[in-house]
Amino acid sequence: MEIIPVLIAWPALAAVLMPLVSDRKARGVIAYVAAGGMMALALAVFGGWLAAGGQTVALYPQSTATEYVDLAMLCGEFVLMALIIALSIRHRKYPVILLSAGQTLLVAWSEIAHPVEQSTHMRLDGLAMLLCIIAAFVGGFICIYAVGYMKAYHAHHTEYKDRSGFFFSMLFLFLAAMFGLVLSENLVWMYFFWEVTSVVSFLLIGYTRTEEAVNNSFRALWMNLLGGFGFAVGIVYMAMVHGAVQLADVVSTGAAIPVALLAFAALTKSAQLPFSSWLLGAMVAPTPSSALLHSATMVKAGVYLLIRLAPALAGTTAGVMVSFIGGFTFLAASMMAIAQNDGKKVLAFSTISNLGLIVACAGIGEEETVWAAVLLMLFHAIAKSMLFQAVGAIENSLGTRDIEAMHGLLLRLPRLTYIMGIGIAGMYLAPFGMLISKWVALRSFVDSNNYLLVVFLAYGSATTMLYWTKWLSKLVSLHHTKEEVRDKTHRDQYLSMFVHAAATLGLCLLFPLVSSRVVDPIVRTLFGSAHAVLSMNVLTTMAIMLVSVLFVPALMFVLTRSTHQDYVPIYMGGANMGDNTYFVNSYGAPQHLYLSNWYLRFEFGMRRLMRPAEMVSAGVILVMLCMIVGGAV
Repeated sequence: MEIIPVLIAWPALAAVLMPLVSDRKARGVIAYVAAGGMMALALAVFGGWLAAGGQTVALYPQSTATEYVDLAMLCGEFVLMALIIALSIRHRKYPVILLSAGQTLLVAWSEIAHPVEQSTHMRLDGLAMLLCIIAAFVGGFICIYAVGYMKAYHAHHTEYKDRSGFFFSMLFLFLAAMFGLVLSENLVWMYFFWEVTSVVSFLLIGYTRTEEAVNNSFRALWMNLLGGFGFAVGIVYMAMVHGAVQLADVVSTGAAIPVALLAFAALTKSAQLPFSSWLLGAMVAPTPSSALLHSATMVKAGVYLLIRLAPALAGTTAGVMVSFIGGFTFLAASMMAIAQNDGKKVLAFSTISNLGLIVACAGIGEEETVWAAVLLMLFHAIAKSMLFQAVGAIENSLGTRDIEAMHGLLLRLPRLTYIMGIGIAGMYLAPFGMLISKWVALRSFVDSNNYLLVVFLAYGSATTMLYWTKWLSKLVSLHHTKEEVRDKTHRDQYLSMFVHAAATLGLCLLFPLVSSRVVDPIVRTLFGSAHAVLSMNVLTTMAIMLVSVLFVPALMFVLTRSTHQDYVPIYMGGANMGDNTYFVNSYGAPQHLYLSNWYLRFEFGMRRLMRPAEMVSAGVILVMLCMIVGGAV
């Protein structure tokens, strides 16, 4: 496993090179090579892990080399702190300084005053390997997509300074930190990579340097630093009380306070209520960063940690806190998504909602719920990344990401609509893995007698169906218009989106295999056993999936081919101008006919629901944490 440091260093090296290259084409070549090399290295690690038996592999015990790494990470933490302090002073965000300095000094004091000898610093098992593959391939193709996207983005947004070199540097640094985070067993090492992702996401969100972008980036920073502070306190508690700072020790001891603090940190990173607003604010950044933050890296770090903690959360107060916050977030975010007509905002609320379901499953901490959580994480990473990329490409072509402007997009941008259709179907239609995972989660909630989560899941799924159906129906409406649209999507963007679409369909077709060969071993590693979740015959399941998966793209293809027939002009409240799109009104002027979705803004708008939802969730977290600390002390 000597190749693991190379896997982490490779994207970090690309991050260093990107700002040094001013030529756009050369920078694009570096991005292609770096992304391809990252995927190859991840496959090499996967192959080596399988050759070693595919079991849990403990890596890098205490040695002189690891001590140097510890020192380098400590220096890195102070560099991050200095950067945050400098930027906070420049933008007058002084409270952020206290959070950053407090946690950095706390961890540094713990390492110096309470040094703990580590039996292992990294661990490679099925869950870590799955996250590495997701980060390498989903993240790698996002970087490839970004090459063409950023060129079109700055052609469309001339008001923003082109800092593409910096942007690509942050993308690759983010991926390097993600590899380090999921492979770390030592909590101090994990904390360092955790903080790198927080700072890099802050820099990505503030890319355009507008007032809105700066404010949103600092909101993301202080919320993630708040979680990081909880992470730091958990490390200090484990070092002082238990004399260990390994994640496996936290789970095995079941120590209530560090489990709760690490779970709290994970809730902030995965944008659960009341910390969801940072992810919504991240929409001001260019689409590749949104895709990366929402699918492959940032938010997956939080749910990854919760899945690791799942055995220690089962039946505990911390588990009740996590499961309630996750279920409540799933319902509240899916309700607020109904009122959104901005495509990226719908995807953002959908991300928060789906993450809430994964968090709820991890909080229950049973084999069945963790099975559902792992599968939800896998399908969500691929489908949501594809949807963000498709919306970004549509925005560059239409000049807007308003869903209302996507009416009849099947006839105007058919290739992008095919991709959008597959992505949307993958999020909520049978037999895609998201829906099957929800069914498993529902069954496990019933089995655990957690009827509140059953209510959250039932109503949250209903609202999910509403907003996805509205959007999909808007795309496939047979709508003729005189307004021509030119597809400005580059080939590298299509390459990424086609690979994502193929992966979504392929995972669905191979669902039983994914369940038995990928998910079951992960559950077995976490709990020591894994019971069969799918009771259907494998061949029957694959046959049903084959027919169903091909139905959506086949239907869209038929619809596009059927539009060459002649249409009978309809009465439109005035003289029809011949294409069933415009008519002459009573003033003799052309009037555009269009259909509009119902967004229920008064009932489900952010202004109506967000503040009460934040108050409820914040109250629950505060009360639960006080109960945990009081009970432990």
